[in-house]
Amino acid sequence: MRRVFPNLFAQHRVRPVEDYSQELLNVLRYIAPAGKTNPTVVLLTPGIHNSAYYEHSFLARSMGIEIVEGRDLIARDGKIFMRTTKGLQPVDVIYRRINDDFLDPKVFRKDSGLGVPGLVDAYRKGNVSLANSIGTGIADDKVIYHFVPKMIRYYLDQEAILPNVDTYLAADDTDRAFILDNLEKLVVKAANESGGYGMLVGSHSTESEREKFRGRIRKEPRNYIAQPIIPLSRSPAFDEGVIRGRHVDLRPYILSGEKIKIIPGALTRVALCEGSLVVNSSQGGGSKDTWVLEEEME
Repeated sequence: MRRVFPNLFAQHRVRPVEDYSQELLNVLRYIAPAGKTNPTVVLLTPGIHNSAYYEHSFLARSMGIEIVEGRDLIARDGKIFMRTTKGLQPVDVIYRRINDDFLDPKVFRKDSGLGVPGLVDAYRKGNVSLANSIGTGIADDKVIYHFVPKMIRYYLDQEAILPNVDTYLAADDTDRAFILDNLEKLVVKAANESGGYGMLVGSHSTESEREKFRGRIRKEPRNYIAQPIIPLSRSPAFDEGVIRGRHVDLRPYILSGEKIKIIPGALTRVALCEGSLVVNSSQGGGSKDTWVLEEEME
């Protein structure tokens, strides 16, 4: 056995984490501005107070690239440079872990202290590449869940292999009526929130909390979706000297570069609070080692 990211596909042999990090680095190098054969790649993080900073530093270390904050980068003449002890060094690719709104105070939120003034200008001129591109956060809009089976039918002319979790749109009159009448059986999520924010788990809520959400849904129906409460798997967790059961989920990854590749591994997230179904790190969740048992070769 090896301690690795979980292997989702039986036909894949177990591989160390470093292999997956190298594949990610290859994608980042591939998207570098034209003509860059040995591009400088950095990971842009909000900083040490971000709940996912451990992940940011781990990825940067595994890929052998610099981890930087907005104050470490500067835009000059439509290009991006990194401040170093040897002076300014050109940056070609930025793996960003900062939301669009905070990326460049000249274009988005003017009060942002996390981004780089002038970054969008350099990006528009093709002097720096961003992963992920600006605007790809639309995939985080939870309303998209509802349309996934329809998109598969439209673009691939086939049915989804894996069934989609039923997703009700509060913007739809029929769905909204169903949501409002069944809040105690559903999990309600704000469409444009992440990290477990703006969420109601009906079975773990009080009547006053549900009534508050009814008001929010009626006021901004486009901003809410609802889904059945999924009974997540449980795994043993060491908590204050005692092994207890905690809910976990598995997040797979796909890399899109020269080729689209499904990584044979994923992130296992765990809800550290007893009974909680919220595994997000920003809500007190954590991650677990995942052990993969490889069948013996005959």
